[in-house]
Amino acid sequence: MQIISSIQEIQQRMLQLRAEGKTIGFVPTMGFLHEGHMTLLQQARQENDIVVLSVFVNPLQFGPNEDFDRYPRDIERDEQLARETGADYLFYPSTEEMYPAPMTTKVTVTSRTDVLCGAKRPGHFDGVAAVLLKLFNIVMPHRAYFGLKDAQQVAVVQGVISDYNIPVTLVPVATVREADGLAKSSRNVYLSERERAQAPAIYQGLQLARQAAEQGERCPEALTALVRDHIVSHTEGEMDYIQLYSYPELESVSELAGTFIIAVAVKFARARLIDNIILTVE
Repeated sequence: MQIISSIQEIQQRMLQLRAEGKTIGFVPTMGFLHEGHMTLLQQARQENDIVVLSVFVNPLQFGPNEDFDRYPRDIERDEQLARETGADYLFYPSTEEMYPAPMTTKVTVTSRTDVLCGAKRPGHFDGVAAVLLKLFNIVMPHRAYFGLKDAQQVAVVQGVISDYNIPVTLVPVATVREADGLAKSSRNVYLSERERAQAPAIYQGLQLARQAAEQGERCPEALTALVRDHIVSHTEGEMDYIQLYSYPELESVSELAGTFIIAVAVKFARARLIDNIILTVE
């Protein structure tokens, strides 16, 4: 695995690989890798000749009350995991390399951002879109891999790719789960033993909604009530939100048809957990 921190160097290398007819799979991250990232890398490894992992903590997507400097970093561990999972290149630029001068343009995401987690993080997805536009131009991948645990981010990225005609295929990858269904997350370590035993109820509630939809339920409020009631009665966590929208548009629906997402966020004492399911009905 080669570690590259220069934009010019990795661009030249990617152009050379593309000229040789190699397909490039790309996994953009902010580092502090976990099993979810490994799953993205493994799928990219299976589907491409070359796999590129980027590690860059992007300051543009941090709000004024979010501490960019406290974001967890462990580049030595990231290097080891990337190497073990079969990445060919680790792109690890500095902030100065990515933003050598103040930006003269601004990317604004105008839809899909004012619901779910984005509702409480104004400007967050503008920063995500801006850095991804840069990374897609730097790495020039054929495919880019994103986890569906953050399905809102996937929807926003798909919009950016479509709006700007970026020649990359977005590959959404299913959420990685523990044996009991809990979505894997670095935040799970902050759960107490009691909370950890309760946390699988989040996915159980989502599965109840899935079953009801498959059996013909078409009322959005009925499905979200199923999820809420199960989580409230089986955990001591505080419901942050339980919402249902069309997907990937993330627009309100009065009756279920086509593809939609049910997403939930639950606050425990020291961890806020998110999860979702995406369903398609006629």
